[in-house]
Amino acid sequence: MVHNPRELNRSVILAELLRSRPASRKHLAEATGISPATVTRAVDLLIASNVLREVSEVISDTPGRRAVLLDVVSDQTFVVGVDLGASNTRIIVADLLGNPLRAAEVQTPGSETADGLARWLVAQIRSLGDGVWPLIAAVSLGLPGAVSHSDRSVSNAPNLPQVEEAEFLRVLEQELGINVIIDNDANYALLGEQHFGAARSTSASAMLTIGSGLGAGLAIEGRILRGNHGIIGEFGQLPVGPLGTRLEHMVTGTGITRRAAEAGIELRSPADLFADDVDGALLALRGHFDHALLIVLTAIAVSCEPETIVLGGGIAKSLTGNLDRYQLALEQNLRMSPRLVPAQLGDFSGAVGALVASMHVAYRALGVDESALALLPTSQTLTIERIDDVRRDRL
Repeated sequence: MVHNPRELNRSVILAELLRSRPASRKHLAEATGISPATVTRAVDLLIASNVLREVSEVISDTPGRRAVLLDVVSDQTFVVGVDLGASNTRIIVADLLGNPLRAAEVQTPGSETADGLARWLVAQIRSLGDGVWPLIAAVSLGLPGAVSHSDRSVSNAPNLPQVEEAEFLRVLEQELGINVIIDNDANYALLGEQHFGAARSTSASAMLTIGSGLGAGLAIEGRILRGNHGIIGEFGQLPVGPLGTRLEHMVTGTGITRRAAEAGIELRSPADLFADDVDGALLALRGHFDHALLIVLTAIAVSCEPETIVLGGGIAKSLTGNLDRYQLALEQNLRMSPRLVPAQLGDFSGAVGALVASMHVAYRALGVDESALALLPTSQTLTIERIDDVRRDRL
């Protein structure tokens, strides 16, 4: 919270410019209610600090001084967002305004030790940030497990247990030379979809990721719910199956493969479970999956009453054509249902959310107040199409 009047004016002016860039001094004064003279003084200091620059004049038919448009200096500060998954890792490097510079998707070396995995990830991040690394202001990392916000420990990461070891984060930060912001990957996926995807304009929303693991992020009034131990949304731990089988083992890719093998069913890929022509034992296995998925969707609905539940992850892609059916089942069960939609950012939801978290760190460092961050950033280029473009540029 900013208390100093000068700092408060700077914070308000900078936040408004980040929301409505480029903008004139006149617009900033009218939008913020701060006097034109005070706006001019604050802007002059921001220009002197190389935070803002004058970019162009507004042509006017009326006589008098022309308004000069201001914009944020974006090419002197860069941020990184990383989504470390059990199967694949996705990384985005962007400028201060969220314009993607580079992006990559690489296979995660899941057999590495904690030390080896950390050093591998450092190499990937530094390679992608080559040429701008001295200007990197923040790195945020989404992890497939529960992240404690009291001591930064990680738990419940069965598909990538290396990240639970303290050595992983210690080596990562030591080799990067920068403090890394960490959170659960589903939380970051929801953050990405809130700002640039399918959960935009919804104050209460949720993200359900179903792939190698099961994760959920929940948001009320736009704020993602996080507990001290990071287990909010860990619905995969619910013992809902026979003999207390955890829900995660009934809906994830690894769980589907294991249950098929136990039943003596030949299944080349978990995606085969969702073919239109399944029958016999495979149809029964699909019924068990549907029941388990309805449980987790119901748990999400009654936990925060989201307007929208976004589904992402490898298994979720196979469900796109069936979302109306699951939504109808929720309505019959609860007499209401959130809107079920696929992730608009695809596999990069988590990396985009991590990038948003890094941008928030950079904005705080500039003096933007915490209360303004919910509406920031407002990049027009942080789209899956643009991410795909900068990925192809590296091939």
